[in-house]
Amino acid sequence: GEIDVMRSVKDAEEIRLVEKAIYLADLGMNKAIDFIEEGITEKEVAWALEKEMRDFGADGLAFDSIVATGRNAARPHHRAGDTEIIKGDSVVVDIGAIYGGYRSDISRTIYVGTKAPAEFTDRYNVVLKAQSAAISSVSCGMTGDDVDRVARDVIDSSRYKGAFTHGLGHGVGLNIHEKPMIVSGSEDRLTENMIFTIEPGIYFSNWGGIRLEDVVILEKGGARVLTKSPKVMEKFT
Repeated sequence: GEIDVMRSVKDAEEIRLVEKAIYLADLGMNKAIDFIEEGITEKEVAWALEKEMRDFGADGLAFDSIVATGRNAARPHHRAGDTEIIKGDSVVVDIGAIYGGYRSDISRTIYVGTKAPAEFTDRYNVVLKAQSAAISSVSCGMTGDDVDRVARDVIDSSRYKGAFTHGLGHGVGLNIHEKPMIVSGSEDRLTENMIFTIEPGIYFSNWGGIRLEDVVILEKGGARVLTKSPKVMEKFT
């Protein structure tokens, strides 16, 4: 346990390696967003983004890529399969790269088709608001539970109370999930140079889901977002 706590605070070289892994994941995400269109399968998107990351130097995948379209997106840990993307789907893409032994993790959700309907836009904006509130609140001395509660309160104060069904985030480094855990009940105390995700989401079994995830590093002035991929809400096809 003490080693896990020590590992949660990254030194300069570890930060450099994580940032490189994040850079590669950003490339993969941008490729996925560009590649997604009607008639393409989840697996085809996953392969395109993996090839992009490896072509630019990734040692491998940080975890099995999640590409979840339509109702598959209601399952936070869905793995890319043979389901074809159709107009009107929301597609959750959750990916990461390994570089020098260190990992990254990023999620985006995209509506495919004509202009996104009000239902999707409203749900997306609630998740975005929850993520923004959590990121802006982070400071040294908070616990993982404190940060999780910020995002959860935003979602639970909306019409989607109870739809956020997993923890807000986790540390990233040699493992894809390590301390600090940013979840309900976590007593992990946040300090400078910890790197972790902020990833609220809401899920509906008869519709799909929306998740937005960025990696941040805690500095003296608060959390700095390391992931750079734009939050593209919709793609017209």
